[in-house]
Amino acid sequence: MKSAELDKLARLHGISPTRPSPENREVVISAATKRKILSALNIELTADQEAGAPQWKAKPARGKIPASFLPDFLSDTRIWGMSLQLYEIRSARNWGIGDFQDLADMADLAGALGADFIGLNPIHAPFLADPNRCSPYEPSSRQHLNPLYIAVDQVPGFPGNSELEQELERLRQSDLVDYIGVARTKLGALRDLWSARRQRRVDDEAEFDAFVAHGGDSLRLHALFECLSSSMVERGAGAGWQRWPAEFQRFDSDAVGDFEREHADDVRFHMWLQWLAHRQLMQAADRARKGGLRIGLYLDLAVGEAVDGSATWSEPDIYVSQATIGSPPDPFAVDGQDWHLAGYLPSEIAGGEMSPYRRMVGTAMRYAGAIRIDHAPAIRRLFLVPLGSRPDSGAYVRYPEDRLLQILAEVSAEHRCLVIGESLGMIPEGLQEDLATAGILSYRILSYEQDEKGFKPANVYPVLALACISTHDHQTLAGWWRGADIQDRCEHGIVPPDITEEHLKHRRRERRYLKAVFNAAGLDVPPRLTAARASQEALQDLTVSAYRFIARTPSLLTSVRLADLTDEKAPTNIPGTSDSYPNWKPKLSVLLEDLLSVPLLKRVTAAMREERPRFASAARMEIDRGRNE
Repeated sequence: MKSAELDKLARLHGISPTRPSPENREVVISAATKRKILSALNIELTADQEAGAPQWKAKPARGKIPASFLPDFLSDTRIWGMSLQLYEIRSARNWGIGDFQDLADMADLAGALGADFIGLNPIHAPFLADPNRCSPYEPSSRQHLNPLYIAVDQVPGFPGNSELEQELERLRQSDLVDYIGVARTKLGALRDLWSARRQRRVDDEAEFDAFVAHGGDSLRLHALFECLSSSMVERGAGAGWQRWPAEFQRFDSDAVGDFEREHADDVRFHMWLQWLAHRQLMQAADRARKGGLRIGLYLDLAVGEAVDGSATWSEPDIYVSQATIGSPPDPFAVDGQDWHLAGYLPSEIAGGEMSPYRRMVGTAMRYAGAIRIDHAPAIRRLFLVPLGSRPDSGAYVRYPEDRLLQILAEVSAEHRCLVIGESLGMIPEGLQEDLATAGILSYRILSYEQDEKGFKPANVYPVLALACISTHDHQTLAGWWRGADIQDRCEHGIVPPDITEEHLKHRRRERRYLKAVFNAAGLDVPPRLTAARASQEALQDLTVSAYRFIARTPSLLTSVRLADLTDEKAPTNIPGTSDSYPNWKPKLSVLLEDLLSVPLLKRVTAAMREERPRFASAARMEIDRGRNE
């Protein structure tokens, strides 16, 4: 194929001709990359340029963008909530990992403190047969739940015993989640409960049967995958299907059919685990509503799925199979990133009445009053890295933004669930405006809200937004102030020493800018506060001021990170690392039962109640008017 024909075919199928560089210049995509990406999109290199051309528009017309759901009460009030990683919760009763009962108890606590939502990490289904693959952002399937969050002691019929309690105490005492130990202990106890259940008449069998029927082939194939995955680990083939014998790599093969018939009870056991997780999550959501949280649970959606997990095995024809999701080189990852995630094919993502995208967002919205779309630019484009290539050999590919926004509007209205779009870093031109028109809240992190003059004042934050201090990918505010995030990137080889020095110099300027914007807002800033002379007390004072600052923004939602309040030193996740840091394993340093005695938690939540009291501004004006009269 001639160069001009290749370029035309690439444009026709949404492949951008350039990508950005860390120096903010456009790099031309090579012909080799275009061929690989076209192949990954299942496009034949043919002179018939119109064959298989996408029928969707590049982006919706501005006046035709449908709006997602927004609760009526947000028309005259601003609210706040708490964000946390569910697994990180310590409690006196859990089994070494935060669970759905802890979540219900956190909902009670948050409601009593005046919060209106609890934001969580993705709770998608992981690889149960390989528990150490624990990143919530690399799930096996986004359409099913994580059974490791089941509170086993809350399952009817659980007997408990002293020998088990010794193991549970060991799991609770660990500072890192022992995923292997947790999975072994929980799944062992749940199998015992399943065996006991099958020996007696139970009152909820009809409810379970209805759940199985509603789950259909999606639930059955996920459960079947879990059984096969466990069997393959025992054989030494690994939990992911790409390393399995060829006859098991397709869900519809004769070998898989024979396996399913031979393991029918085991398949039903894994469907039961999904049912237990579903029921307990629904109960936690109900506790949140009864506790006065007007939004309730706020769930996070990963941008993709593991390339070798349940989702890609069960529905291989809807995923990009020869390229993975990543990001181009930027100042914080100079070689770019390959997240090793499978994305939906642009041609399949929104197709059909029950499209993959509709099913995926609907799965989360059935439990939540809000969802957060990780990497919201994926609504318009994804950066795809061909298999075997470096990230700097990838390219942006366009997705059907108009259809995806329509699906979000329809499903959010059905479930009365607001939508938040996390869009940091390289954002396509005009996307923020499209998302705002669609009623999708932007995601505003304090350290990102800067311009050439320094930190932006609180009053310029957008109304349609969630404002926060940090996320799972960042240090706490105290860690940011000390430059711990910069040192981490250097120590783990993500950023070279010379660029690290530039980042440290820039952080010194950022600290001055942050103090300046706080002073301008009339907020307390500890005197002579520098990174080298920052006491714990001074950093806690700074944290309180920071939360007052974002609470004063016009943004409808403000999120308080639990790790900030317990002053955690170990980061949740260091992006760009895998084996060199225990990502997604550090627990909080404080028990759930002791949280209300933490001084910083008391101070920050009191500040949030003062800045964002839990009643509408109109009602507050009426009260003030009455007092004046």
